Amino acid sequence: QVQLVESGGGLVQAGGSLRLSCAASGRTFSMYAMGWFRQAPGKEREFVAAIHWSGDKTYKDSVKGRFTISRDNAKKTVYLQMGTLKPEDTAVYYCATVVSSYSPYTPSTEAEYSYWGQGTQVTVSS
Repeated sequence: QVQLVESGGGLVQAGGSLRLSCAASGRTFSMYAMGWFRQAPGKEREFVAAIHWSGDKTYKDSVKGRFTISRDNAKKTVYLQMGTLKPEDTAVYYCATVVSSYSPYTPSTEAEYSYWGQGTQVTVSS
């Protein structure tokens, strides 16, 4: 079955950077869109970024220019490089992927993703 394991979270000061990784297993990685979501305390989980199987990327407006999503198909890993971090970026970050291969567009809603990792905590101090 599909397994996703996130890593790279931690505590960082405002203005700092972190890189999250998500290692996938269980199927051919390169055929599927991958996404990052986050959930802050007391809030619903929200979309952060996604990368199409073709490499096309889409981002939540508030992270554009600060976060970069990328993928390494040989390593079956998706990354989220986060820069200029703000306290409001504090959340548990989740990696997710879809059921269908070669989707015609890049999914950006929680309902479109079926497989999820366990999450990694990112805390940004002011």
